[in-house]
Amino acid sequence: MTLRRNLLVAALAIAGFTGIAHAQAVLTVGTDATFPPMEFVENNKRTGFDIELVEAIGQAMGRKVEWVDIDFKGLIPGLMSKRFDMAVSAIYITDERKKVVDFSVPYYAGGLVAMVKADNTTIKSPADLNGKKVSVQVGTKSVSFVKEKYPQVQLMEVEKNQEMFNLVDIGRSDAAVTGKPAAYQYVRTRPGLKVLDEQLTTEEYGMAIRKDTPELTKAVDTAIAKLKADGTYAAIVKKWFSNTAAK
Repeated sequence: MTLRRNLLVAALAIAGFTGIAHAQAVLTVGTDATFPPMEFVENNKRTGFDIELVEAIGQAMGRKVEWVDIDFKGLIPGLMSKRFDMAVSAIYITDERKKVVDFSVPYYAGGLVAMVKADNTTIKSPADLNGKKVSVQVGTKSVSFVKEKYPQVQLMEVEKNQEMFNLVDIGRSDAAVTGKPAAYQYVRTRPGLKVLDEQLTTEEYGMAIRKDTPELTKAVDTAIAKLKADGTYAAIVKKWFSNTAAK
């Protein structure tokens, strides 16, 4: 009986160690893959700048990346409730978000811009947004920014990035306020639209990580530094942003 019990204890210990090792070898990442060129689905596969960069980070860390799809507004709550280890989806580093989560080092510079129809003569600069119908995506900085800076705007909040652009396309919204990379990507594929020259804000993207896992934040920062040093980061940037105004 003693021998059998010892063997059982040893087997459970090995199984437990294997489970821990597996958990450590996997990096779960939440994203809303509806924001090209940062993250989107093409041919039933996630792709985009953020996707490739995170996969490269996982490889540098020796961890397999497992993606969790979730609406943008659920990314921070999902991260805090431990549904995944990290949230990466063109998330701006803001003081408000830093109160509840940590961020990696900034990995790309973006900002908010306004997109309108190419023949729109009433909105020539961001100041002209007041009094107009402006579409924004729920849960993004665009919502609070437009409310604060342009109080006379008729705000149209939608769930998905694509819906926001579609409202401008069909004339139900006068403008959309969103991240620069996504706006330029959309106008490249849909004639008849343009991005205003004057940018509304300059922001930095970061990878959101829970405050109770500082070791992960450090490991991600180390991996990003490695990718920048060996040229991998530059190659990914060139692939997704070369010869575009989204740089």
